Amino acid sequence: MKLFLSLSLLLTITFFKAQEHISGFGAVTLTYKFHPKFFLYAEGQMRSIEDFTYPDYYEMKGGLGYYLTKNHKPFIGLGRYATYKEHAINKEEFRVWLQDVIDIKKGIVKFENRIRVEKSWFYEPQTDKNSQRMRYRYRLNVSVPLNSKEVKKGTIFANAYDEIFLISPMKPTFARNRVYAGGGYQIDNNVGVAAGYLWQREFNATGNQNFHFLYLALNINIDGTNHPVKTFDYPGAD
Repeated sequence: MKLFLSLSLLLTITFFKAQEHISGFGAVTLTYKFHPKFFLYAEGQMRSIEDFTYPDYYEMKGGLGYYLTKNHKPFIGLGRYATYKEHAINKEEFRVWLQDVIDIKKGIVKFENRIRVEKSWFYEPQTDKNSQRMRYRYRLNVSVPLNSKEVKKGTIFANAYDEIFLISPMKPTFARNRVYAGGGYQIDNNVGVAAGYLWQREFNATGNQNFHFLYLALNINIDGTNHPVKTFDYPGAD
């Protein structure tokens, strides 16, 4: 409880000092391990970018992952994304991606290295415009349990990450930097919650933008196998 109160105070101070307005970032994730080597992943997101009280961005995505080892998980996914302007859909996106996640543990500290390659197709209904994009992402996520040696029921944890985004063929190539800091609580063997502050820097040809998100997430992990070892992935805004 003290951790969450301290985090809330830090977020409040950061928000009042920020020059830009505060945005909302909510997510629900589900990981279902149906085989000792395979798992399914699904995620829904809702963001309020322009106005904290009005959601104007939605996404639904999911895919299939494979455990090469306990700490090495390649994944293939797809999703639909929608952005709204003035209560009307402004841009639709269909995306497919390949990613590789390699975890490195040093004591109780976990270093997650994630590399992702994405292909996107866009449609803007208001202008009847179509476009495409390739995007390349790398994220380093550092996580640590605070009151136990591993994540289990009753564990409080902290995590922070930095992620860079490169795009093609649009310019500039270095399109985004995303930094997150937060914490969470593992309620039981299946359900965890997380909250934090996410700063996002957009690099555009016409000028750069900063976004400040209050991040909230509900994460559900279900192990449908008889394997005795349960694995938990620390949250990270995706």
